[in-house]
Amino acid sequence: MVSLDDAVLARLEKGGSRYEILVDSDLVDAWKVDNTKVLLDDLLATSEVWNDVKSGDRPTSDALVSVFGSTDLHVCVEKILNEGSIQLTTVQRKKMVAEKRTRIIHQIATTATDPKTKLPHPHTRIELALDEIRFSVDPFLSVERQVKDAIQLLRPVIPLAFITVRLAFKIPGKDYGGVHHLLRELIKKQEWISDGSWVCVIEVPGGRKNEIIGQVASRSSEVSVKELD
Repeated sequence: MVSLDDAVLARLEKGGSRYEILVDSDLVDAWKVDNTKVLLDDLLATSEVWNDVKSGDRPTSDALVSVFGSTDLHVCVEKILNEGSIQLTTVQRKKMVAEKRTRIIHQIATTATDPKTKLPHPHTRIELALDEIRFSVDPFLSVERQVKDAIQLLRPVIPLAFITVRLAFKIPGKDYGGVHHLLRELIKKQEWISDGSWVCVIEVPGGRKNEIIGQVASRSSEVSVKELD
């Protein structure tokens, strides 16, 4: 359950009254995509529907049935989130926008490359380009949706290519455990060779190439890596 200090207010105004719940802003998107995957205990700061959170006023059961057709908390929450609005303080909005902007920049930087150098654009360059196009971050739209929108607007400003690179690693057997755990979801081929080394081939977005190589090197000082055609 989200703490009261970190929760934001969701409000629905209907039938001359308002109905409020306190929710975790980070889980609102996930709830709207698939509410079966978000537990109410995680989403809500309190297991109540209020007329006014600040004053502690709560609606009657008759009022809930009249507006929501039920007194069931899940039904009420779903209607408030789907038909109502999120009420943010200035501080909350600034924090959410800043955090989502950082995630958008990171996702572009780790999936896109400069087609000339085939290297990822630095985070700073992407950030400055977003400033240049005056990209407005919505605190409630998903990162994935806003990344798509940002990329369309960024293309005239900075060159972006979305490529997949194949990297071959050779790791001493003693370092297998940590490196395999890191790469296991990316591995396309792997085998042990006669000198006791482990080799594998992975595929990653071009923007993640340097990141992955650095992470492997931090787990194996004797790693050798080659980019395959």
